[in-house]
Amino acid sequence: MAVAEKVAIITGSATGIGAEVATMLARNGVHVVVNYTKSGAEAQAVLARCAAHGVDTLLQQADVSDDGACRRMVDEAMNKWGRVDYLVNNAGATKFVDHADLEGLSAADFQRIFGVNVVGTFQMCRAVAPHMKRAGRGAIVNISAAASVSGAGSSMAYAASKAALNTLTLSLARALGPEIRVNAVCPGMVKSRWMEQGLGSEGYAAMVRKTEAAAPLHSIATPEDIAEPAVWLLENAKQVTGEILLVDAGFRLAHP
Repeated sequence: MAVAEKVAIITGSATGIGAEVATMLARNGVHVVVNYTKSGAEAQAVLARCAAHGVDTLLQQADVSDDGACRRMVDEAMNKWGRVDYLVNNAGATKFVDHADLEGLSAADFQRIFGVNVVGTFQMCRAVAPHMKRAGRGAIVNISAAASVSGAGSSMAYAASKAALNTLTLSLARALGPEIRVNAVCPGMVKSRWMEQGLGSEGYAAMVRKTEAAAPLHSIATPEDIAEPAVWLLENAKQVTGEILLVDAGFRLAHP
């Protein structure tokens, strides 16, 4: 049951940033819960990658917009290990709609996107908070987006949801201290299959070129580039809470 090693739940960890966070934590000796909604085969591959580092793993299919599913996922981790030290809220939803197309988003689109990106994050934090409080320690990282401060991004609904997530991060950091630290990482554009599928191959390639040319560092982040500061905030940033960290190669400096 209870073990000396730490335990992390990473939502949306079958692919992309979440998969890299899970792998990095496993490399550091942290037992991991890999969560997915639809990408079962990819989640199994991440699980195997984590297990190869000698840690215990747990695979959980759950939609974080469902509060019962959030609570069950945390209960499964507690039943297996008796503790949850880290939570990374990476599960996300969007719809790719040009911002000028106001008819392209429905109320249902907003509700679905906010249901995962904001409500789901809150529900996961609420589910782990009593266990972390009781243990006297815990750390949470929310994966937000640079769109939260620029108002750009895949759609207005997505940008607005990530701005709400930033505010939620501040509120939770205030409410859950001193035992639990809560921070957010805001990636700019990230090289990912998710982005390429959303923009299409030509649109994706054009966006990569445009972003690389504009950013002072002339680069685009990989999922690993975003996972690194997320893991640092969990494991090393003992005096950091309520921080909204942009990781965008300085793109915001070119487009303030």
